[in-house]
Amino acid sequence: MIHSEESVAAELDRVRQRPPAEAAPPVLAAFTVDVTAPPAEYAERVRQVLAAALHLACTAEFDDQDLPTDRFPDWFTRVSGRGEESGQELARDGRAAFLAKSGKVKPWRLQNWIYRFHPDEDSRGWEFWDVVPVGPSQVRVWVDSWGESFFGSLELLWLLYTAGATHVEGPEVHKVGVWVSEARGL
Repeated sequence: MIHSEESVAAELDRVRQRPPAEAAPPVLAAFTVDVTAPPAEYAERVRQVLAAALHLACTAEFDDQDLPTDRFPDWFTRVSGRGEESGQELARDGRAAFLAKSGKVKPWRLQNWIYRFHPDEDSRGWEFWDVVPVGPSQVRVWVDSWGESFFGSLELLWLLYTAGATHVEGPEVHKVGVWVSEARGL
């Protein structure tokens, strides 16, 4: 999928605030995430990183140069370094869990990760929709995958794990009513 400038701007708006139910597509994909931090804190960590990436996607020139990283939280820039140890246990443990699940041997480098958000990049097969606490130690991360159940999402998994996930299941495609019910706390 190629993301348009307009769709990336709309995605950034959804990161900043929950979208209205009537704006949702007929189906969304969900990742169920087990977390050790309080779900609201975890959701904020995910939103902070996505806001920084999507801001760059809306404003930066992606021209093979290093992009500015000053908007990213320090824990994310450190965990996405060249084997640097993060000062935060959540991010360090999440990095190890991602590497174990994905079979990768090196952490995701920050600049490589950011480039996945270039509007012309077609390997990112999703757009953020919402993150909703669904239990005392679980959240559901909702994305628009254009109805697909299998799509490129390694960059999302990297974020979900390094933000403090202990386990991630999915994606699973659901009718939008499931998201609406969870977002309303029903």
